[in-house]
Amino acid sequence: MKISVFAPGKLMLLGEHAVVYGYPCIVTAVSSKIKVELENTLSSKIEINAPQVKDVGFVEESIRIFKEKFKFKQGLLIKTSSEFSSQYGFGSSSAVTIATLYGLNKLFNLNLTKKEIFDLGLKVTLNIQKVGSGFDIAAATFGKTLYFIKGGKTIEKLNIKELPLVVGYSGVKASTPKIVQQIKKRLKKEKKEIFNLFDSIGKIVEEGKKSLLEKNYQKLGMLMNENHRLLKILGVSTEKLNQMCKAAIDAGAYGAKLSGAGGGDCMIALVSLSKKEKVEKAIEKTGGKILKVSNNADGVNYEKNI
Repeated sequence: MKISVFAPGKLMLLGEHAVVYGYPCIVTAVSSKIKVELENTLSSKIEINAPQVKDVGFVEESIRIFKEKFKFKQGLLIKTSSEFSSQYGFGSSSAVTIATLYGLNKLFNLNLTKKEIFDLGLKVTLNIQKVGSGFDIAAATFGKTLYFIKGGKTIEKLNIKELPLVVGYSGVKASTPKIVQQIKKRLKKEKKEIFNLFDSIGKIVEEGKKSLLEKNYQKLGMLMNENHRLLKILGVSTEKLNQMCKAAIDAGAYGAKLSGAGGGDCMIALVSLSKKEKVEKAIEKTGGKILKVSNNADGVNYEKNI
């Protein structure tokens, strides 16, 4: 049997870094997906064709954990492809992990729940990166827009439609595990200051959840601006990201912030449809690249290939 599995990337709306320490966050799945094709073979050999070099280790670890747990011995041919560059910080590692695990689940007719797939995916991520909360794994698994607490303690789908977001790429690829580790080291010296920031970010997430459900975009934009200000104080933003966010707000966005670990990658701006084009042009003037993706996308799914 041969199947194709598709898992989405993600954008963090609110709650970066604080989520690693047990505070809530809000994350949304994006329309750009990772595709993983899996096929049984007659040999016992496992072949992986993953042009995205970054993804290979996550595919290998997913197979190793799955094999260890479910004791399968069949050979496999696995091919990956992506609708987005791993440079963008959309969570390609998490998406390829979930796509691989979900595909193995379907290939061997195990009927695992999505929560069981999430738990395996989180284990893969922690084995490789040693740090992480699992919000990107949750987005790839469940899709839509989620209110999430570390480790899957809470995974709540928010009943909303697609958000009017503009996504800008700063042109710099950042390493999420490296930045998370830097914050962890700083906590030894600045514990009180950093946890005060996390307390404030946690409150923003709670208010943001309410604003999202009420479609109060003006309030949500203000909360995004405040979240970005706190992330600047935390030291994870960059001059380029700050310029892109300021340009978006000056052009009429409700609010703007970095999205993800910081140090580069992407920013997001919440806009009215009438201001969208103006905001996009303003971001491009700073040297940012507009990424055409929609949000609130579906989670992992598959199709059989005859």
